[in-house]
Amino acid sequence: HVQLVESGGGSVQAGGSLRLSCVASRAIYNTHSVAWFRQAPGAEREAVAAIWPSDRRSYDDSVKGRFTISQGATKNTVYLQMNSLKPEDTAMYYCAAEKYGGSWSAPELWIYWGQGTQVTVS
Repeated sequence: HVQLVESGGGSVQAGGSLRLSCVASRAIYNTHSVAWFRQAPGAEREAVAAIWPSDRRSYDDSVKGRFTISQGATKNTVYLQMNSLKPEDTAMYYCAAEKYGGSWSAPELWIYWGQGTQVTVS
């Protein structure tokens, strides 16, 4: 079992930046993929970005060029740097780790989840 804890959310004005952190209870990022999802009130959970042990990265079109996913040096932390934030980025952001086969953007394929951190852009 792996525990994930997100942090770094907050309230910012449009055009601002935030960096989210996802810390795992053990160093899994050299063997497992990690992703960020978000969910706005009344909406479905949607994929934001993912990173693989090979350092391959994928992004949803809505955040390309603005968000960057990266691993920390300690291999138990993954970051999501969010720049040029827009009001439509407002959501609860979740970290997920280890997935079954299939599309990385399908939340039902991810095994471990954190509790989320709120991002509000006004």
